[in-house]
Amino acid sequence: MLDVRARALLSGPLDRAAALLDRPAVTPDRLTALGLLTGLASAGSAAAGWWPAAAALWLLSRLADGLDGPLARRRGTAGSGAGGFLDICADFLVYGAFVVGVAVGMGGPALPFLLVLLAYYVNGTVFLAFSSIAERTGRRGDGRRSGGRSLNFLGGLAEGGETIAVHTLWCLLPGFAHTIAWVWAAVVAVTAAHRVVTGYRQLR
Repeated sequence: MLDVRARALLSGPLDRAAALLDRPAVTPDRLTALGLLTGLASAGSAAAGWWPAAAALWLLSRLADGLDGPLARRRGTAGSGAGGFLDICADFLVYGAFVVGVAVGMGGPALPFLLVLLAYYVNGTVFLAFSSIAERTGRRGDGRRSGGRSLNFLGGLAEGGETIAVHTLWCLLPGFAHTIAWVWAAVVAVTAAHRVVTGYRQLR
């Protein structure tokens, strides 16, 4: 829901940051790897209950994830496919690991976090299935929201910006983590249902 506005606001700063990073030793794939490693470190910090470190590493991970695309476009390699594949794999791993890390760090009932993971699983399945079939059949997702992504994209109530915000809130307000997880699971489930209906209609 916030991604279109966020991308419009951040595209300029991210492009300028990518220009500063445009050195032979810095590649889009290495930025993706940095985002993956710091994301997994943030999950580990959350599991240990080190909430400030988890928040800092999580945001650093998402910053690296936001810079690999602009750098790839700057170098003319954005259409290669390999970078986009690596990026989406890293995102799925980091998002899932972070939810597990928060659940372990918080202790107590795991059900709300399991429901978040289930909702993520359904969203990911819909996202990737739509992208694959739309590409094969020559259809396009919501072009207004695609924003240069490697995959066809279906918008929804819960997107990348909301996910970053909620995961950060878990670190800032760990005492409310279970409540946040219940609400977030419901929001992501609504998004999944919306994407199923929208994707089916667009592919008919």
